[in-house]
Amino acid sequence: MPGAKKIDKKSKTEIVKVRLGKRSYDIVIGENLLAEAGKRIAKLKPGTSVAIVTDGNVAHHHLAMLEKSLEAAKIAYRSVLLSAGEGTKSFSNLETVAEAILQSRIERGDLVVALGGGVIGDLAGFAASVVRRGVDFVQIPTTLLAQVDSSVGGKTGINSPQGKNLIGAFHQPALVLADLKTLDTLPAREFRAGYAEVTKYGLINDAKFFAWLEKSAPEIFAGGPARAKAVATSCKAKAAIVGRDERESGERALLNLGHTFGHALEAATGYSDRLLHGEGVALGMVLAFRLSAKLKLCKDADVQRVIKHLAGVGLPVKLSQIPGSLPGPDGLLSLMMQDKKVVRGKLVFILAKGIGKAFIAKSVDTNAVRELLKDALAE
Repeated sequence: MPGAKKIDKKSKTEIVKVRLGKRSYDIVIGENLLAEAGKRIAKLKPGTSVAIVTDGNVAHHHLAMLEKSLEAAKIAYRSVLLSAGEGTKSFSNLETVAEAILQSRIERGDLVVALGGGVIGDLAGFAASVVRRGVDFVQIPTTLLAQVDSSVGGKTGINSPQGKNLIGAFHQPALVLADLKTLDTLPAREFRAGYAEVTKYGLINDAKFFAWLEKSAPEIFAGGPARAKAVATSCKAKAAIVGRDERESGERALLNLGHTFGHALEAATGYSDRLLHGEGVALGMVLAFRLSAKLKLCKDADVQRVIKHLAGVGLPVKLSQIPGSLPGPDGLLSLMMQDKKVVRGKLVFILAKGIGKAFIAKSVDTNAVRELLKDALAE
């Protein structure tokens, strides 16, 4: 069964399998996995050398532990440090990482290790996909968003002034190590942003999970068993969808709930700290549900549940909560037209018929979207 989980009682880890035939891989979820990373990597690829790609913030907290683990496993490595932030996903940094990997004498049988959040995972994975025409890589996600979403599924890439993630490749990792202890070092804003992606899985096709989140959010934010369950449930949901539709030819598009709006807002704010990716997703999901209600696909009560839950954990639910000015409705629509989900000039949205009832909508009236954006910008 795609996405099936198993629990390693001895090490107290949970393993979710992403089933893609010969390219299948494990998502290992648990605590203190950084200390075990060298041993797991050596088992995955005996005799390998490693190029670690990370950023300064993550390096401060976690790089020494990873390097110590690799040294204990007698794995040669070189670390590449980049600046933190969405702006790092650029052509110039792709060149920096690719050249550093080559200078490390990494061969096609070696590994790139992405240590960090979604930005580092996307950039390092894309570099791994093109250096020497493709080397394997390991994801060690250190943010909630990366652990439940971007580290799983093989989407890698960088941003363009034309839009987010428009340049990239599908390149599946060989292993994902989701160390829950790394989440303890996250700033509160970063954790909240990641939680938007957790909520997304409930809104797509698991109403019971969303209802559980409504009750369990405080415990998830505090840590403990609820946090582990939220991460594992999210990973299982994504692994199952990726196993059925790796390259987003159908069902996988559902994972983009909120992203068409969210990516446009990120582009409008210059991929800056004005709006984190998860905050854009939260606003996008609210707008997607509001558009669904406007088109009489779902009830307003569903919209209000989404707003109440996201606002309750501190995520933005109104465009006025984004610092600074935004383009008008037509400006945002123009940015949305660069979205990867545009088909023959027509926007494709993920809308909902209720909580847990998302679907792919290919013929949405542009005027309805414009009116929604006009109303949202005026609030």
